[in-house]
Amino acid sequence: QVQLVESGGGAVQAGGSLILSCAASRSIFSLNAMGWYRQAPGKQRELVATLTRGDSTNYANSVKARFTISRNSAGNTVYLHMNSLKPEDTAVYYCYAQVVVPSAYDYWGQGTQVTVSS
Repeated sequence: QVQLVESGGGAVQAGGSLILSCAASRSIFSLNAMGWYRQAPGKQRELVATLTRGDSTNYANSVKARFTISRNSAGNTVYLHMNSLKPEDTAVYYCYAQVVVPSAYDYWGQGTQVTVSS
């Protein structure tokens, strides 16, 4: 099992920045990947950014060049640096951790609200 605790959400004006943190009970080096999804009201949950245990990253087109995913040296905290925030970035952001052994499974955090005002 993996426990995930997010923090760092809040309200910010357009053009501002926020950093989300996700503290995991296991290091990313014992997982397949960690990352962030978000869900806006009335919309489906969408992938924002992924970080693999090999430090490969992947971003949604809508956040490329504005958001950066990173981790601490121990690999048990993943960050999402969000810059140049837009009102359309408003959503609940969820941290996830992916395991593939013994079978593929995703663990989720409780979510943190990000609200960007124009």
